[in-house]
Amino acid sequence: MNKEKYVFAQLISFLNEDKFRRIVSKYQGNRYVKHFTCWNQLLALMFGQLANRESLRDLIVALDAHHSKCYHLGMGKNVSKSSLARANQDRDYHIFEEYAYFLVSEARQKRKSDIFKLGGNIYAFDSTTIDLCLAVFWWAKFRKKKGGIKIHTLYDVETQIPTFFHITEASVHDSKAMKEIPYEPGSYYIFDRAYNNFKMLYRIHQIEAYFVVRAKKNLQYKSIRWKRRLPENVLSDTIIELTGFYPKQYYPRQLRLVRYWDEEQEREFVFLTNAMHISALQVAELYRNRWQVELFFKWLKQHLKIKKFWGTTENAVRIQIYAAMCTYCLVAIVQHDMQLDRSTYEVLQILSISLTDRTHLKDLFNKTIFQYDKERCDLNGPSLFDF
Repeated sequence: MNKEKYVFAQLISFLNEDKFRRIVSKYQGNRYVKHFTCWNQLLALMFGQLANRESLRDLIVALDAHHSKCYHLGMGKNVSKSSLARANQDRDYHIFEEYAYFLVSEARQKRKSDIFKLGGNIYAFDSTTIDLCLAVFWWAKFRKKKGGIKIHTLYDVETQIPTFFHITEASVHDSKAMKEIPYEPGSYYIFDRAYNNFKMLYRIHQIEAYFVVRAKKNLQYKSIRWKRRLPENVLSDTIIELTGFYPKQYYPRQLRLVRYWDEEQEREFVFLTNAMHISALQVAELYRNRWQVELFFKWLKQHLKIKKFWGTTENAVRIQIYAAMCTYCLVAIVQHDMQLDRSTYEVLQILSISLTDRTHLKDLFNKTIFQYDKERCDLNGPSLFDF
């Protein structure tokens, strides 16, 4: 029984501490460290994410209020503002990046599913911009008087887990990040209109993977052949060749162009794809699910701390983002392993006020009752992790 353990201590029991220690040894993260180790640092940051702390001072005040519990929470004997700030500034962010990818792999394995029945993973790729004060974050110059960063994310639509994240300055164009994606043969990649980079799309084709991208209005092409019998709302299904000077050189093979009428939005969409073996409706359905990555960004900004940072250096910002990703994956793993019939919003709200309680996790979620169905079924918000 876990009656003597704090809720936060029960949560971190779902994490693989041995794997983290091996990563720390690889980068010599605890070299010359006597008390506040990298593991203590990660737990302090995840505590701040789950407790919804606004700033570094806010986080330290919360930990000081539970000073006698810090050791049993896993954060060592003492966490001071200077030690945490110095650790975020100086310790190699690759430690937390590598562990975040380990948790991503573990969460994806647990939540593996085959919703689309296409024989490959379904990924949506997009980016979100986080505005920063240029006077404070001097290294993140975006415009003359504005700073910012972009988080380019490859999102697994079926497991609802981000599988790859690439952090750049906000001035980097979205399509430039396509070369960083770890492509997999047989998988499907969904892009918005900003990703009409035909050189990279041809690379996807060469490794025998598939893409669906929304075409630009000024696309130059010639039609080769058409499908005559079309399902409802499919306006045309055509095999084309690109005729633009550079697009033709970058993508010398034939493409498929699908025009689809969306009745809900009352507008026409034009898709390009190299997937000749699926139906036009499946092409439209794949692109419709690209919206999942937008919901993920919305959820991340609303419920975890990646808009207000607890450090000003690039290293500190990266560490905080990777700690947020670790927290996201931890929630996914806990929900799967405990088979919780709770929305993500409920789980986070319950945890945020219960981290230092001595209550078993099952009792914690079973005893909390929401009286209003509207709070449980918010149709305007993302339904991440909902079974």
